[in-house]
Amino acid sequence: MSHNKNRHLTMLFGASLVACTSPALSADSVRVELNKLEPQEGACRAYLVFENQTQRSFSGLTLDLVMFDKEGVIAKRLAVNAAPLPADKTSVKLFDIEGLACDNIGRILVNDVLDCQDESGDVSDCVGLIDASSRSDVALNK
Repeated sequence: MSHNKNRHLTMLFGASLVACTSPALSADSVRVELNKLEPQEGACRAYLVFENQTQRSFSGLTLDLVMFDKEGVIAKRLAVNAAPLPADKTSVKLFDIEGLACDNIGRILVNDVLDCQDESGDVSDCVGLIDASSRSDVALNK
């Protein structure tokens, strides 16, 4: 039984590495990808892809995002509500960063998780569940 269990874990771990772009990503994570930035009149629209790889459905998930300009100076801070986020589901959320042009954003930091709740109530250390990445020229990290 122990041999089969280890083999099963090895197979699962190997599959996780193939499916993920980074070995730091885990199967029990909420992947947040900055997919693209789109200029809007007086704002920059950000498209975020949330891949909830957990067995939890999040009824509350508010990210504290900090935008830095190309020189590394903080340009804007914004709370973004990503909920609801069903278990084992990928969702796209978009939000406008008012008063900031997309060309002026150098990177975005997931500074904190302000609100995190699942079906059992408040969840502690949701920052640890977040795996940030970007398809854009603008980095998204934590």
